[in-house]
Amino acid sequence: MFEYYRSDIKTKRAIERNLEIIGEAVNRIIKKDKSIIINNAGKIISTRNRISHGYDAISDDLIWSIVINHLPKLKEEVKNLLHA
Repeated sequence: MFEYYRSDIKTKRAIERNLEIIGEAVNRIIKKDKSIIINNAGKIISTRNRISHGYDAISDDLIWSIVINHLPKLKEEVKNLLHA
């Protein structure tokens, strides 16, 4: 899967765009309601900024790690918030 991701520019850009959207959503949520706690919110927002503003080149390895290791955790966290 990683090699497919790495070699397919449309897939890479789609994933990056979705990470931007997630980062923007987290940013808006925590600004609107400070009582909502989202683990790693700062890192999520920082990643969004890095992708959208091109501050640094973001490696394929980093993006893939976020997708595989961190998005599933964030998904569970959001589910728990919605059902609380």
